[in-house]
Amino acid sequence: MNFQKQKEEVAYFMRRLYDKGLTTTSGGNISLKVDENQILITASQTDKGRMNAGDIGLVNIDGKYDESAFKASMETGMHLAVYQARKDVKAIVHAHPVFATAFAISDKTVNCKLMGEARAVCGEPATAEYKLMGTKSLAEVVAKAALHSNIVLMQNHGVLAVGNSLLEAFDRLEVFEASAKLTFITGLLGNRKELSQEELGQIDALFG
Repeated sequence: MNFQKQKEEVAYFMRRLYDKGLTTTSGGNISLKVDENQILITASQTDKGRMNAGDIGLVNIDGKYDESAFKASMETGMHLAVYQARKDVKAIVHAHPVFATAFAISDKTVNCKLMGEARAVCGEPATAEYKLMGTKSLAEVVAKAALHSNIVLMQNHGVLAVGNSLLEAFDRLEVFEASAKLTFITGLLGNRKELSQEELGQIDALFG
């Protein structure tokens, strides 16, 4: 199977990521788990704003490529490690949104208790310590952090979001970036009001 429809969806969400200003031309990567042993993932060194289905390749869960001419993202190992740690995850979106990444660089916390949507969509983010991009060490720390949250703030790097679908993972990353902006802006305004524990509990009960 060539999974053409799924490849088109992965490419669409990468273009959308770029169009929304959530990543740069060369930054970010997206993957989709199509069965227990295979994932689709974006190609390395490809213009994210013009990505199409031909730029999406099939990789086995053990890291072997089914398409010899395809050069997978350098973060393929990180995606595979997350899938292996989180069997419930079907899609991963990794990018470098400016505000959220600024928090990762400054070692500050994005506050997801300022609005109901952030709590419902993102929950509480986890943090992965800095490791060199594309390395096994990075894959290990990110996969470990993903055990505790659907959003991982990667120190001095960016953000990774997981989901049961491409839309869910994309939504989590986009809402997290909005939360980072709100955290920054309300910090400047002062007198920030968080949702109470009772209010947070009501949201958790509503969305599980």
